[in-house]
Amino acid sequence: MTDINYVISWSGGKDSCLACYEALRRGYTVSYLVNFISTEPQRVRFHGTDVKLIQMQSQAIGISLIQKETTWNGYEQDFKVAIADLIPRGVKGMIFGDIYVQEHLDWVERVCADLGIIAVEPLWGQNPENILSSFIDSGFEAVVVSAKSDLIDKDWIGRKADRSFMQYLSKRGIDFCGENGEYHTLVTGGPIFKQRMQLLDSRTINKDGYWLLDTVKYQFE
Repeated sequence: MTDINYVISWSGGKDSCLACYEALRRGYTVSYLVNFISTEPQRVRFHGTDVKLIQMQSQAIGISLIQKETTWNGYEQDFKVAIADLIPRGVKGMIFGDIYVQEHLDWVERVCADLGIIAVEPLWGQNPENILSSFIDSGFEAVVVSAKSDLIDKDWIGRKADRSFMQYLSKRGIDFCGENGEYHTLVTGGPIFKQRMQLLDSRTINKDGYWLLDTVKYQFE
């Protein structure tokens, strides 16, 4: 795989991180983390994470970051333009962290086919409980940064996605990986990180039915 460069669709959360980790272990060369953000506010699209935290992750991992603004209605076109710009740099494929939502896979395969690149889904078809267990057992750390307020208690925002969280999800009957948007995470350390991130000062806000972690102070440990 080393003669082909890949990029990864990077949200900053556990699934994209584990997909990157698995791809690297299989010998894929990952040249860029590609992160899509909303134009206003400046946060990761779908996850609500501060863009500066994603930049910090890139520094901690040592893989270059491409951040692109997208609009809701123009997301697919913005996505295609961003990836097409990387193809002249030798990028031949893209890695994603989808697990079982067929609509997601269909979109990824169609868009990548339009671009003429390979779509790679290292986590596809795996059991969500096993995926989260593998993430934890591999030594990764992540905190819950957003969650649907009608499903997950406010107290979990800013806390680790660990075994206790898995027990909580199990009792509530919530998908272990939050594949349907039940919650999102930010990875702060693990096997592919050269430095560990610390979130020092934050508050929880409620917006559009979601708890969001608003982090105002952070640093490398």
